[in-house]
Amino acid sequence: MHLIITDAWLAKSRAIYLSGTKMLVVLLALSLTLMLVAAGLYHWVFLKGAREGWPVIGTLVRLVIKDEFAQRDRFMRENLDVMAKRLGEMQAKMLQLESLGERVSGLAGINPNDIKVKPGQGGALVSGRSLTLEELEATMADLDRLTNQRADLMAVMESRLFEQKVRTMMVPTMQPVAGSLGSSFGWRIDPFNGRSALHTGLDFQANVGTPILAAAGGVVVVQEFHPEYGNMIEVDHGKDLITRYAHASRVYVKKGDLIKRGQRIADVGNTGRSTGPHLHFEVLVRGVPQDPQKFLNAGRNLPAPQQVAVATPATPTAAPGSQTVAPATVSAPPPATRPMPAPVAAAAPAAVPPVPVPQPAAVQR
Repeated sequence: MHLIITDAWLAKSRAIYLSGTKMLVVLLALSLTLMLVAAGLYHWVFLKGAREGWPVIGTLVRLVIKDEFAQRDRFMRENLDVMAKRLGEMQAKMLQLESLGERVSGLAGINPNDIKVKPGQGGALVSGRSLTLEELEATMADLDRLTNQRADLMAVMESRLFEQKVRTMMVPTMQPVAGSLGSSFGWRIDPFNGRSALHTGLDFQANVGTPILAAAGGVVVVQEFHPEYGNMIEVDHGKDLITRYAHASRVYVKKGDLIKRGQRIADVGNTGRSTGPHLHFEVLVRGVPQDPQKFLNAGRNLPAPQQVAVATPATPTAAPGSQTVAPATVSAPPPATRPMPAPVAAAAPAAVPPVPVPQPAAVQR
């Protein structure tokens, strides 16, 4: 491109040659200059009009400010909705933790009200800067993660404590009847033949009809009439541990029933080989009689469970030899249905040591 510049006064002319690259650079420089001048004029006019309240400029300023505020409000509202949702989730998790804490404290034997006391806090006020939105979100994320960890830990503790409590409830540590102890476990003079014999359980003296409670939870594996034990119930507590309740007048459970600790399963009677109303209570480990008093002594420090109310069935099993109970409509099985178990006939396994049975001393006739 050739440009010819002519001076009329000096009668001179000058030719300028512009290549394509130079022409492009010149056009860009002119465009940038015009843009800068236009932006400066617009800024000056806009600010002057906004300050002095020109009609058109003031309206435009108000529209721009209104739109900016609307965008900010929308942004804040969206963030507030997100924060409210997070807060609701945190409240739900805190309620879950509180419920877990009450259950765990109950299983551990701690009063839940003792752990609800608000801890004392105080000190001088040292003001700090306000948290930014990013810092607040990070703090809530950390709290959420910590809450999840605490919830998982509490759930594990609850399962372990519940398992321990179940194991405790399956051990016969509760006295089965409210009565005085008569004959204890060990060698004694037999009340019928006057000879020395091993007594494989405990005899609790009580009146006919006194409730017999389950010493621990378990499953009824035997409910029958035995010629020696009379109306008899055997409850399996797992781990080869069985309790036996004999000489009952009435029975409120049957074979296969799942019973709870403290549940009424029978009434005291005088059936079978018995000289008077009482409960014969035995504890057997793998078929070997153990001293029930050791189990009862271990349960003295445990909290007494609430008795489970059980409705009397329409046709309870009654004892043929009962003195004060109405005659039963159910006939007793043949007398030789269940033989008398030998007290210490077989040696106990290695896991369960045999019961030390003392030799009988000279009996005073």
